[in-house]
Amino acid sequence: MSEQVIASYVIETSLALQRAAEVLAGEQSTGTFVRVERETDDVRTRFAAQVHELTELDPTGGNPLPGSVGDPAQRRRALLRLRFPLDNFGPSIPNLLTAVAGNLFEIKELAAVKLVDLDLPAPFVDRYQGPSFGIDGTRTLMSRPRGAMIGTIVKPSIGLSPAELADVVGELAGAGVDFIKDDELQGNGPSAPLTDRVRAVMPVLERHADRTGVKPMYAFNITDDIDLLERNHDLVVAAGGTCVMVCINMVGLAGLAALRRISRVPIHGHRAGFGAISRSDQVGIGFRAWQKLVRLSGADHLHTNGMSNKFYESDAEVLQSIAAVREPLLGLVPTVPVLSSGQWAGLAHATYSAVGTADLLVLAGGGIHGHPDGAAAGVESMRAAWESAERGESAQGALERSAALRRATERFGPVRV
Repeated sequence: MSEQVIASYVIETSLALQRAAEVLAGEQSTGTFVRVERETDDVRTRFAAQVHELTELDPTGGNPLPGSVGDPAQRRRALLRLRFPLDNFGPSIPNLLTAVAGNLFEIKELAAVKLVDLDLPAPFVDRYQGPSFGIDGTRTLMSRPRGAMIGTIVKPSIGLSPAELADVVGELAGAGVDFIKDDELQGNGPSAPLTDRVRAVMPVLERHADRTGVKPMYAFNITDDIDLLERNHDLVVAAGGTCVMVCINMVGLAGLAALRRISRVPIHGHRAGFGAISRSDQVGIGFRAWQKLVRLSGADHLHTNGMSNKFYESDAEVLQSIAAVREPLLGLVPTVPVLSSGQWAGLAHATYSAVGTADLLVLAGGGIHGHPDGAAAGVESMRAAWESAERGESAQGALERSAALRRATERFGPVRV
């Protein structure tokens, strides 16, 4: 038997479950709506996707997808695992996705279908080498050998001049932050072009490094047309930059992989737009499946959202995402889980208790910039809280030790335990 990809879906249908599974398998491999002359038994044996496992689940009772057929009262739900021969598409992520996440979302026999996992064979890692730097390489570049990596996002997201940006970066660097990133909304617009931001920021970081021996990592957002990614990357690296950021869904996985092949610094992977493909339980691609392809394509850092976030995901879903990114994958260098969205110092103890590791990049935007005593105090509060959690102290002990953390609670509320 040739090597296989196993794709896992949650489906709903008013058809018999086995029949619906066979429709999906046929549509996404050798079949069409009717068997044709050259669709021989041999062709089917060699190339047809096969039902590997079908497990009925409790129904949700949600509305069916538009255009689905059958009696809603007969609708059933199942976990379906399909085997796709690797020979159908080879170790190519774009062509893999065409098979496992292509027209299947439009099949009218399915009232819901979501790709939730992928089991990938070794040939994919021969073509896509995954992260170049990962956790260890990132720690080395930012001189943070242990403990949570504390970072922030430039706020306001857009609107600062390059000179104002340089002032903000200087304050954050002086406060001991490990990592700073452009907001995903700050690309290469005329008010603060990438070239001007690099020219303004890098001298500040270099002067700080000369004084202290530590250069905070700054992730410049180089998201752009694919043919401009290398130029943008080279601009950052030539100025001494140590990280570039791309919005993965905007450049695509092929764009991310192209950047990985030429990048000499870590790639910070932002998941902007991910909700469009995953928020619905009825259709799309789940984080567990998506993150495997992102890691293969070369993201050194990947956003997972954070606990008590400002978006739609529950804490349980966030913790599942963090765990997924931390799972070994085909021997790849480990990607750094990036916690963001509504993060502040008061979440450190609860997060560390739930995750059980400090191999995290924790980003606080408003949680640092919105601190009552300014951004430097915001950094101090984050560091104090995370170091306390890692030492095994209680949150109350952290509050007693850190004035910056106490002041943070005045703005953001009580510490979560």
